[in-house]
Amino acid sequence: MTDDTVIEAPSTKGHDLGNEIIVCRDVKKWFGDFQALCGVSTTVREREVVVIIGPSGSGKSTFLRTLNRLEPHDEGTIIIDGVELNNDLRNVEKIRSEVGIVFQQFNLFPHLTIERNISLALTHVRHLKKSDSKELVASLLERVGIPEQIDKYPAQLSGGQQQRVAIARALAMQPKIMLFDEPTSALDPEMIKEVLDVMHELAESGMTMVCVSHEMGFAKGVADRIMFMDEGLIVEQGTPAEFFEAPKEDRTKLFLSQIL
Repeated sequence: MTDDTVIEAPSTKGHDLGNEIIVCRDVKKWFGDFQALCGVSTTVREREVVVIIGPSGSGKSTFLRTLNRLEPHDEGTIIIDGVELNNDLRNVEKIRSEVGIVFQQFNLFPHLTIERNISLALTHVRHLKKSDSKELVASLLERVGIPEQIDKYPAQLSGGQQQRVAIARALAMQPKIMLFDEPTSALDPEMIKEVLDVMHELAESGMTMVCVSHEMGFAKGVADRIMFMDEGLIVEQGTPAEFFEAPKEDRTKLFLSQIL
């Protein structure tokens, strides 16, 4: 089990890893009397793909959400691309401009077309011209495999298609890091693969990714590192081969015996 030592793991998927882009030291978080994070320390390097797994209530999503301050941490240090996450709103805004996040729910505006759902931030935050914005949206929808849906409304799309729109919307801000909080958990089984395929393509393109997921096949095939959390701590982490074939901790072995 980890302590305050920051642990790194080498790449196994051929990603040419760069410098540290996420640094977490002894991160703690409380909700009232309940301590959700009990001292999380780790680093993520540029182009690394980290998949976080663990039982419900283990702190996975809470930890992920601290990485762009959707959940402010109470103690410890989080540094994203050289900027410390703290109460300084300028730092928070800078980090959020570089960190995209995709949730379980798609959170699309039902009254706006797919094009407007994606372009809204481009025109209001990035101040792009509408013509340039539409061209970028079209290329993003092409990238996630649904260019023909640009003029439709969310209700006209399947769940898998809506989640791909949500990914395209996050990518529109040209983030350096993508966070995924169980992006397939709300989907019907037949729609899961199409979303995982997009995430796989992002990983292969060199995007730095931290993903909370129950999809073990995705974790084995795409991750550079698996991080197993329980009771607000990182219990064990390592390459997919190390983690699935030779886990060291008894808690990890028990968890894997229940899900594999």
